[in-house]
Amino acid sequence: MEEWRKGGKEEGKKGDKGDKGDKGEGIRNMIRYIFNKIFYGGLVLLGVVVLVFFLFQGFGDPSRLVLGQRADQATQENIRRDLYLDQPKWKQFLGYLNDVSPIGLHTEEEIQRKNLKGIFLDLGSRELGMKRPYLRTSYQSRREVGTIIAEALPGTLMLAVAAMLFATFAGISLGVLAALKKGIWLDTTTILTSILGISAPSFFMAIAIAYLFGFVWSRFTGLHMTGSWFDLDTESGKPYLSLANLILPALTLGIRPLAIIAQLTRASLLDVLEQDFIRTARAKGLSERKIIWKHGLRNALNPVLTAITGWFAELLAGAFFVEYIFGWKGLGKLTVDALEKLDFPVVMGAVLVSAAFFVLVNILADLLYGWVDPRARIN
Repeated sequence: MEEWRKGGKEEGKKGDKGDKGDKGEGIRNMIRYIFNKIFYGGLVLLGVVVLVFFLFQGFGDPSRLVLGQRADQATQENIRRDLYLDQPKWKQFLGYLNDVSPIGLHTEEEIQRKNLKGIFLDLGSRELGMKRPYLRTSYQSRREVGTIIAEALPGTLMLAVAAMLFATFAGISLGVLAALKKGIWLDTTTILTSILGISAPSFFMAIAIAYLFGFVWSRFTGLHMTGSWFDLDTESGKPYLSLANLILPALTLGIRPLAIIAQLTRASLLDVLEQDFIRTARAKGLSERKIIWKHGLRNALNPVLTAITGWFAELLAGAFFVEYIFGWKGLGKLTVDALEKLDFPVVMGAVLVSAAFFVLVNILADLLYGWVDPRARIN
């Protein structure tokens, strides 16, 4: 009996070591997977940099866009030299890539002139640095593009988060309701409404919603056709947070993802409810609410999460017309205004920031899949 106990203890210790080894391997696999995603995301961003540079760099003469038509020749040459326009095209691209990259080689004069922030290591004639990406300066305001984007980005983030929260909760709720009431009028109404929401263009919905709720019925809703996330106090003249202006653009921006999330939730939940483990759960006597929300919905969320994360990234990058129509001060309105003024550094910086957010959201989405559905985990 004593030998059996000793043997059992030794096997238990081996089993514990084996479990720890499996967990360690799983963590290493997860870290390797994250680094792979970051590497491929970096390649995507490099492709965006190439596309943005060669798409916008050839438009017009930047020296004239900065100074206008009456600029003298010497000043134009200085600006062209600062923008590397006196260099061959491939050198111009390497200079731009060196500026926007978080790791770059710069001279002491460049660091001072461009006001680069980071940690630099002296290598003689140049310094190697881990720095904040330098997105050049605006042609119109002569301010750093990074500073301009940093001022506009909170508005876009606020709008995208509000729109996706509305679309997610409303879409999942409608999808579950339609799946549970399959075949009756509630299900049919949900499907027809979602098809209408997918089909209607965002700019048309923005104009219709702004006109109806911000003008025709404004005395009942208390909302305005245009407005940003801050207003000015009429007495003190100081800005204050005004979330009321967020309602209409968030509602407009959330309609299409809401419709897609509702349809995906309905289809996925109907498929899951026909699986064997759901029948087993019912046979065990579990409550219908627990079966639907804990066992059914959790296993049906993978395609829904794909839609949510994809649409969130798209809202961050594509809320241009909605922001412009509602006068919402965000990245989209900033980009449209910059295009009107031919301020290409601002446009290029906005595109790069949007692409970076798109890559980041997709990496976080992959990690979220593993948390929601154990079948999608790396180990």
